[in-house]
This record gives sequence, C-alpha cells and structure tokens, in this order.
Amino acid sequence: MNNSTALPISIRGLTKKYGDLNALNSVDLEIKSSEFLTLLGPSGSGKTTLLMAIAGFNRPDAGSIKFGDAEMVLTPPHKRDVGMVFQSYALFPHMTVSENIGFPLKLRGLAAKEVMGRVDEALATVQLSGLGDRAIDQLSGGQRQRVALARAFVFRPRILLMDEPLSALDKKLREHMQIELKQIHRQLGVTTVYVTHDQREALTMSDRIAVINHGELAQVDTPEAIYNRPKDQFVADFIGESTMLSLTRGGDGRLSFGSEIISSSSPNPSVSKWSLVVRPERLHLLEGDVNTSEKQVVFRGHVKEYVFQGETAFALIALDDVTILSVRFGTGAGSRIQLLEPGALVSVGLMREDIILIPQEGQT
Repeated sequence: MNNSTALPISIRGLTKKYGDLNALNSVDLEIKSSEFLTLLGPSGSGKTTLLMAIAGFNRPDAGSIKFGDAEMVLTPPHKRDVGMVFQSYALFPHMTVSENIGFPLKLRGLAAKEVMGRVDEALATVQLSGLGDRAIDQLSGGQRQRVALARAFVFRPRILLMDEPLSALDKKLREHMQIELKQIHRQLGVTTVYVTHDQREALTMSDRIAVINHGELAQVDTPEAIYNRPKDQFVADFIGESTMLSLTRGGDGRLSFGSEIISSSSPNPSVSKWSLVVRPERLHLLEGDVNTSEKQVVFRGHVKEYVFQGETAFALIALDDVTILSVRFGTGAGSRIQLLEPGALVSVGLMREDIILIPQEGQT
C-alpha cells in the first residue's frame, strides 16, 4: 500500500563535527517517498548521527534536510511529524500497552473515542490485539518492540525513523521480526529510515541500503546491487563474507591470480591494481582434474579447517602460504563434503558470471 501522505527526504551537504572528528562529511542522500532505506555501517561510521539529524535531535554544522519541499534543519524534533523507535524502546513502565500507544495521540489533543479507535487499529497492525490492558513488564522482548513500533506510527507520521530496534532480541526472534517489520512497512507505506550494523538485517529488510564509512556514503543501492556489485573494498568486505584476492595485471591488460586468468581485460584501464571478491557460497567443489575454462575459474589448495554447521559447512582452503579462501557448501545429499578432510588437496570452481572485480584501496 502506498501512503499518499508519505514524504521524500532530501539531504544535501550535511556536515557534523565533534571536535576534530567529522561524524558526517558533506553527505548527499535522496530518500524516496514510502521507501524503506537502511543506514548501514560499523560503529562510529556516522549512521546514528545522520538518523538523529533527520529526527532533529542533533543540529548539523552545515547542509540541508528537506521533508518534501520544507527545510527542516532549524525545525525542533516535536514539529517534524516523525515517528521514532529507539534501541531501548523507551516505553513508559507505569502505563499499560494501550496507554503507551495512545500517548502521542493524547499529546495531540485527540478525543478519547478516536484515541481508542486508533490504538485498537495499531494493536491489530502489530498483532497485539487483546493485549492493550497488559503492563509493559508482562510482555516479551518481541512484544515490547511491537508496542514501541505501534506508538511510533499511531499518529500517522509521514516519516518513520528506527535506531537498531531489534538489537536486543535473540537471533531467532530478530529474524522473525525483520520479516514482520517489512510487512508492516508495506502495509503502512510510510517513508522509513532504519539504522543497523547488521548486514543480513539490512539485506533482508531494505528497498535500498546506504553504506556509511567514516561519515561518508560509500554506496547507496539495492540490496542485490550492494551484494553483487560493490563499488569498493570496504563495501565488498563489510557486506557478507568474502575473500579478497589481489590480481596481477599483465602488459596485455589481462588480470590474473597466479597462473589463472581471471579477466581478459581490465574493467577500467586507468586503474592498475584490482582485487577479485570471492563470496564463499559462490564456490563449488570439483572432482577430478578440472582446469580453468571459459565458464569457470579453478582454484586448488589444501583444506586447512572444516566446520559442520548444520545446513551448511564452512571450510578454509589454503591456496598458498598466505592466501586462505573461505568456502561455504550445502550439506545435503551429493554435496561432496566428504572431500573436505583437513589436509586434503581440493579444487573449487567459481563461475565467471560470479566474478566481482573491485579497485584496490587507493585506486580511482
């Protein structure tokens, strides 16, 4: 459902300093109406600083933040009409579930009957119908998270901001709530900006992901593009598991790893140093004497470590004294995991359509 009242967010030249630290360094970002955009980055990258600037809880040193056509930089938080879900949920322990959810509506002076109707509607949306009279300390972590979410959207904001709201939940519940939040966003159609440091969470939930590093946007793209077409080494390394193999560029422009030709030409002749990004799940075990071909690149090495993890198995394969390739396989029938005895010499293949090339750090 598309929310016709949802607003786009336009950020231009946003800069925020704390002493000598550039928390945000001239950030430009366009967030579409009704989009679910995730700000993803390591601790200290600037993602929460950017979210709090959008919310109005910190004021940037320079730049513009527009909701639609309205400039917001000088607008106080309570006048920005945004819903906010904090990492700690920030629920009122002395209030019931319904009182917590209805609190923003009472602040806005709505009549008691309308408050009750909106609260019931919000409870149904987050699948907590019938729990309105419960005390907060009677709820599970997942239920508290839903109450915080319902309170954030019950007054029908045009923008919803969430700061790592699932980080306190256990793995199974967190993964369940990721899907629920995605479904609720689709139902509400509200422009949503979500902060996390969890790469899988970002890939699962987002329409687009903005990867932040040292106060700058490294890449803004769809989850599929971020994973399969990273723009630089930081994005490739931060998103998912990967091994970086440094390539040699020949006089004819070919890129090679050892004796294996990875690419017949450089993607950009002005860049001299390239790396091959190898995703563990894109490799497959080979049997027999198989050589690199037009269809696949073949790597050979000794199994250094093998770990069974249920539905998958994880192996470290030493290609030489310093290069370790990470490989992940399914463990179903015919998976050939019997080949992965420590010390065994194995061959693994990478299909050429799965080759990801990125410039090495310092290259442009």
